[in-house]
Order: sequence, then structure tokens, then C-alpha cells
Amino acid sequence: MLGRRKKYLHPVRMYVFTSAVFFLVFFSLFYVSENDVAIADQKAKAAMSFNTIREEAFKNAKTKEDSAGIIKGLELLGYTEVDESNDHDTVVRLKNNKGGFNFTVGGDVSRYKTLKEYDSVQKTLPKNKRDAGLTKIFTRRSVGLNEKYKGDQQKIAIELINKFVHSIPYLLFVSLPLYALYLKLLYLRHRKQYYFADHGVFLIHLYVFTFLFLLLYFGLDKLEKQTHWKGIGIMQTIFILTGLFYTLKAMKNFYKQGWGKTIIKFMIFNVLCVISLVILFTLFLAITYYQI
Repeated sequence: MLGRRKKYLHPVRMYVFTSAVFFLVFFSLFYVSENDVAIADQKAKAAMSFNTIREEAFKNAKTKEDSAGIIKGLELLGYTEVDESNDHDTVVRLKNNKGGFNFTVGGDVSRYKTLKEYDSVQKTLPKNKRDAGLTKIFTRRSVGLNEKYKGDQQKIAIELINKFVHSIPYLLFVSLPLYALYLKLLYLRHRKQYYFADHGVFLIHLYVFTFLFLLLYFGLDKLEKQTHWKGIGIMQTIFILTGLFYTLKAMKNFYKQGWGKTIIKFMIFNVLCVISLVILFTLFLAITYYQI
């Protein structure tokens, strides 16, 4: 900020180098395979046995009457195609050493196995009961993926997660100017002292620190898996608190305001960042869903 920049590393070059190293390590550590994902819903597994029957039956459906006849035939076999009481969700479980977590794929994915089948069934429904808007877009995409991957929800989940993980560098790149805007607004009274680019450079340094910080954190996480020493968990907690304090201290040093104002602005900034991050994650996840 004083113009004495020659002795410092160029922030953009530093960002490119550290982010490249970080994501090289990150992608090698966080690759999801078939061993990491399981379908937890037994009903979903049983429903896959209907795939061949439905696909073959709806291949030759050309009119509403054909679709209605096929649906009646499936009902006689004990399967109601459009009866919502028979809907079930496919629960996909992502496993890890701390128990993992579940996410659910809606029943529409299991109900329709091809786009042709979905469109045929939609034509048989009254207009007020047909899918419309975002529901139709999402369902058609879900059915399209179901058709592409032959109803294998596990494979869909693996592709979605791995593709999304590889979009995180772009997400962070998009977030940087957005967060710089938040800092610009928080320090609006000092707009003549700090230009938008200054806020950007400050954030680049924070991002670089975060990359290095997370590399060490992942190292501790790996060490915990190997040694099973509970003390590492305490170290990680202390490590996170230290990282938060470092960020707070960095804001105080850079913008040269008192602790009170810095803490308030730090809290507001983090709330804005978390909200933005949730929106960006949702947006990038939706984009990824349409790319796989």
C-alpha cells in the first residue's frame, strides 16, 4: 500500500502457484469412487428391476391411448406409473470415516426411465396436473440422466460430485470480485484511500493464506486417519480458531481501524460471504447437474 512492492511476491503469481498446488493435492484427496457412494434405500434398488420392462413398453408408444394402455398394463403387474402414493426417494449415501451423509434423489427419477416415457405420461395427464416451469426442467433433466446412466443412481451421484469438486476453482475465482465489492461497501468512507483493486489484492493474499492453511489442515486430517490419535482433533480446532484470528488481525492491519470497528465489519463480511457462498454453491451445483 506504500508503494514498496519490489521486495514482495507478486500477488497474482502467488495466487496462481499456491492454488495450483492446493487443487493438485485437493483433487487427489477428494476423488469419489464407487466404494465411497452407496444407495441406502432398498426400495430404490428393487425398483430398478422394472427398468427393462418400462423402457421396452414405452418404445413403441406413439399416442395418448398407447401410453394409457401401457400404464394400465403396468398397473396389472402391481406397478402404478403415476400414482403418487407409490413414490419413493432414492437415498444416496456418501461415506467417510466420520459417518458420511445422505442426499435424496426424488421419486420422479425412479418413476420414469426415458424422456420418451416421461413425455408420453405427461400427455395423458390433465393440463393442471402436468409438470411446468422449473419442476418440468428439473424432472426432464433427472429423467435424462436416469436414461443416460441406465438408472444407476450411484454412478450419477459419483459423476455429479466429482464434476462439482472440479468446479470449485472457478467458484472461488467468481467469489473474489464479489467479496471485494463487500469490502468496498464496508469501507465506503475510505473509498479515496482504498480502491477496488486494493480490496482485491488484500483478498488474494487471504486466499493464498487459506490455501496454505487448508493444506496443513488436510495434512493433520490424514495423520488422524493413520494414527487415530484424538489429540489431532483438538489441534485442528485450535488451528481453525487461529486462522480466524489471523484473518481478523489482517483486516485490522490492512485497514488500520480499531478492534471494535474491525470486529463488527469482520462479522458482517463473514455473514455476507457465507450467504454468497451458499448461493454460488447452489448455482454451480445446478450448472454441474446439467453438464454431466
